Amino acid sequence: MYKEFFQMIKKNHPNELVIVDGVVGSGKTTFMNILQEELGLHGFEEPVTDNPLLEKFYHDRKRYAFPLQVFFLNRRFRMLKDAEGLASSSVMDRSIYGDVIFAKLLHEGGDMEKEEFLLYQELLVNMLDHIEAPKLMIYLKCDVDTALSRIQKRGRDYEQIVERDYWERLNKEYEAYFDAYNLSKILVIDVKEMDLKDNPLHRQQVLYQVKEALT
Repeated sequence: MYKEFFQMIKKNHPNELVIVDGVVGSGKTTFMNILQEELGLHGFEEPVTDNPLLEKFYHDRKRYAFPLQVFFLNRRFRMLKDAEGLASSSVMDRSIYGDVIFAKLLHEGGDMEKEEFLLYQELLVNMLDHIEAPKLMIYLKCDVDTALSRIQKRGRDYEQIVERDYWERLNKEYEAYFDAYNLSKILVIDVKEMDLKDNPLHRQQVLYQVKEALT
């Protein structure tokens, strides 16, 4: 499905944006903060703290799947437009590009109707036609056990009630998506054994990889 999806999207010239993506619990926000501090990039955090639908979605996925995805589409499109207006380079914690992963998973799991998914996909493709591609897409590859351990540590109540099967299916979708991704340069970093928050050596290793990819 993802190869066909990328064929629908116009290949735009790259801008100065770096995007960090990966499954829930892979360490995207931590990594984004590192790039902000070390490379002087302007950061855009994922819109989860001010999201009125997110907690409701985890308790009733079928009711809130479609409006939640539209909420994310709208916010992330606006973030990309804001990033284009800046004079400096930016880094984004997840973005509009990987949103289709969640929509596909919800549709296949019966939480989003076929008509809703097709409408969502049409909206996404139309939006992507009007924005530049990122300079670099960074995919933080992470196994389910590591991601779940980090999810439990940060303790968001609405994430704790999600069954393991959902996280396993999400991880498989992420791998399939980034196997097919071709809109920009991509850097894949396996973070299973990495502690980017507290290990300076790990931080320097990934920073070196990012700097090499950006040049």
